[in-house]
Amino acid sequence: MSAAEHTHTPVTDPFRPPRRASRVVRVGGVPIGGGHPVAVQSMTNTDTRDVAATLAQIDALAEAGCEIVRLAVLDEDAARALAAIRRAAPVPLVADIHFDHRLALMAVDAGLDGLRINPGNIGGAAQVDAVVRAAKAAGVPMRIGVNSGSVDKRLLARFGGPTPEAMVESALEHVRLLEERDFFDIKISVKASSVPATIAAYRLLAGRCDYPLHIGVTEAGTPGRGTVKSSVGLGVLLYHGIGDTLRVSLTGDPVAEMDVAWELLRALGLRARGPEIVSCPTCGRTEIALAELARAVEERLRPVTDVFTVAVMGCVVNGPGEARGADIGIAGGRGKGLIFRRGEVVRTVRGAENLLPEFMAELEKFLEERKKETP
Repeated sequence: MSAAEHTHTPVTDPFRPPRRASRVVRVGGVPIGGGHPVAVQSMTNTDTRDVAATLAQIDALAEAGCEIVRLAVLDEDAARALAAIRRAAPVPLVADIHFDHRLALMAVDAGLDGLRINPGNIGGAAQVDAVVRAAKAAGVPMRIGVNSGSVDKRLLARFGGPTPEAMVESALEHVRLLEERDFFDIKISVKASSVPATIAAYRLLAGRCDYPLHIGVTEAGTPGRGTVKSSVGLGVLLYHGIGDTLRVSLTGDPVAEMDVAWELLRALGLRARGPEIVSCPTCGRTEIALAELARAVEERLRPVTDVFTVAVMGCVVNGPGEARGADIGIAGGRGKGLIFRRGEVVRTVRGAENLLPEFMAELEKFLEERKKETP
């Protein structure tokens, strides 16, 4: 079952500006833009020539909620592996192409669902013509992607460096090459490693075209720092209605990007996948092993994709109120805990050593009941 099938349709948030209007591009079965849900994507870091390893990572990404996966196509051997990967992959795939237009043609022939390519750096007019013809015939969209480190030297000189204006102008120059050939199945990204530069570039770009935008902070860093940078940059853009698909870029296993992406969307009320776990930060009033309990609950619920709320609270000040508002929750006190389900106390647990096993037992019962309720 796809991630989209596990997500809810959010209510309109009166505090969030409306989403930017854009045309729709389809990557396989995933619509991007036009008010459709913000799609979550990532990129494999395996050797694409290794079909088994690449498919294993694609499967892991899909299981974690990734809806589109991009693959680096470095050479013809990698391009020749694409057909086998496409046949077995559970989600749409995008080929990441640089400089060699022949790799783009091979990717389209292999059945990939999208291209990430900048037509200005794949050769002359004849090469661009060939890629456009192939993409049109197969119904394959292209993403124009400009990073602050890849801006043309001519534009760097004109704008005085890789400024937001330079990135946007670079992207639109590539776009014009496609528009001149009557190709409009396009999405665009303008990423920088600087959060303010990324925000400024996307805001500028959003006002200059109606193509759907792929947003991200490039080279954001290791999971700790990269999560903060991505959450700030993407959160600001999404709050202001900018962004139709996103990637959280973290150094390391790309599967880790999924938790950040979905929690970011949940925090903004845009989409949700899996349970929301509400737990207090602990303080001097905490009288139970709250961190242990919260970690155990989080780990147990990691594979669950249904949307509901679990509260794990550590004291009697805020705990009972928060837990009562959850689908299931526990509020701890001195040597005891109250287990709530949808506002009703279902059990009082005595003895600190019993809190974790008793709440986990109640949680398992709750999950079994949800399975029976789901058609």
